[in-house]
Amino acid sequence: MYKIGTFNKISPVGLNNLTDDYVIVEDQNEAHGIILRSYDMHEMEFSNELLAIGRAGAGTNNVPVDRCSELGIVVFNAPGANANAVKELCICGMIMAARNVPDGIAWAKTLKGSEGVGKQIEKGKGQFAGTEIMGKTLGIIGLGAIGRLVADSALALGMNVIGYDAFLTEAVKAQLPAEVKVVDDLAQLYPECDYISIHVPANDATKGMMNAEAFAQMKDGVIFLNFARDKLMNDDDLLAALASGKIAKYVTDFADDAVLNSDEPGIIVLPHLGASSAEAEDNCATMAVTQVMDYIENGNIRNSVNMPALSLGPKKDCPRLSVICKASAESDVMFKLNQLELADVVSATRGEYSYILADLEDKTIDLQVAGVIRERII
Repeated sequence: MYKIGTFNKISPVGLNNLTDDYVIVEDQNEAHGIILRSYDMHEMEFSNELLAIGRAGAGTNNVPVDRCSELGIVVFNAPGANANAVKELCICGMIMAARNVPDGIAWAKTLKGSEGVGKQIEKGKGQFAGTEIMGKTLGIIGLGAIGRLVADSALALGMNVIGYDAFLTEAVKAQLPAEVKVVDDLAQLYPECDYISIHVPANDATKGMMNAEAFAQMKDGVIFLNFARDKLMNDDDLLAALASGKIAKYVTDFADDAVLNSDEPGIIVLPHLGASSAEAEDNCATMAVTQVMDYIENGNIRNSVNMPALSLGPKKDCPRLSVICKASAESDVMFKLNQLELADVVSATRGEYSYILADLEDKTIDLQVAGVIRERII
């Protein structure tokens, strides 16, 4: 019986994918797999039983990925499962900013209990007159699952779209509508855009990438949308750009202390609602659960953030060997395996780590190779 631990409220739709071979446990030290959303695992100790962690979402900032790699724990995420939910909120944020919706709602509420509300609203509505997004230019930084959906919707709303992605492949580029103008330098995007929306992960390379140098290249009065991560922004530079009018509106569902406590009027802060739709929670949980199950039962890896993708399909009647090792040890492991009776063997490397799957004719095996982190027979 395989044991699954959970943190946060995980969608029952996702957990219902667990078969009768699984049981949900409260003691995480017993778990072979853990499914979670935003729970911070950085201070957790992991037992030797833990094989996999499934993040029901795209970001894995709350998971100690490097430590998991060292322990041979595969970390999965659910890329694209919440993309439509984030896209819809991004489009909502753009329209809210363009039409001054939050300020208009707040003002209308002040009229509660007064006489002649209809006349007061007609008289005062002019102060909230905004602009239409049709015909305006949207710049999208990051053309992954979310960025591409935002591009599709913006085009359908009559906008012009310019896209940039530092890691854009020809395969991904082919998925973009032909109307999207793709540039290979952000300096080509910034000065052309009335709106800019960022959709990149937060890491050492992207931390604070939205700074004074970037803002200076943008149009005066640009509206900036951040439904990705707060750490992408240099807060001091952002607040200075808002104060000067360089940025007219900043819309985000990732507020930190500096932004939320600022008195700058152009800030529109939402709770972190990007992936908070019933559909997205179901999709993310389903993807996380099925990927963890496939790894536990078959050794296959899909959508891992720390190990290479690799599959031998459903497990056959013979035993299957799963090996996580240092990349430097892969050749030694493969040499040993090639001395055995093998039905099939595949391997792949990602950064410092390699992963090997082998269907064996004989279950008896003892690799004894330096650099092997985790070895199990399925």
